[in-house]
Amino acid sequence: MGLANFPSPEIAIKCGIVVIPEPCPEPVCVTMNGCESTLEFDAGYISLNSLGRILKADVTLMNVCPNRRVALAAILSELDCEGREYQRGIKILTIPAHDSGRCADVTVRCIRFVLPEELSPHGGSGMCHERSFRLRFIANYIDLGFECCTLD
Repeated sequence: MGLANFPSPEIAIKCGIVVIPEPCPEPVCVTMNGCESTLEFDAGYISLNSLGRILKADVTLMNVCPNRRVALAAILSELDCEGREYQRGIKILTIPAHDSGRCADVTVRCIRFVLPEELSPHGGSGMCHERSFRLRFIANYIDLGFECCTLD
């Protein structure tokens, strides 16, 4: 089999991706004359960069059996003013088993989602707009206690 499907040695293989989220700010030039010990200067207007929000959610899983872990998915979407949904994130968590001896409610705290303003349906025009979200949860047991029969 030939090497026709492999890249030639001259082609560099990139092992990582580099992201630069913000460009360097444009400089504002200021000159002080000789013998001036103070200078009052108005630098003009600047914009806030990389704005966003953090949504923190808690959820309570009801009647969780003892000694059984739970897989939990938290699915976040955002609504625009016409009710259309946009995906914003998913978290998949393993909730440890409890050992209380009977079924119990288990509260999962501090499920965090990072929400850059640039993803806002309002076009990333600052933090002054209201944003509406929907959270959906899916949960199921991980530990079943089930084993297939063997022919031993």
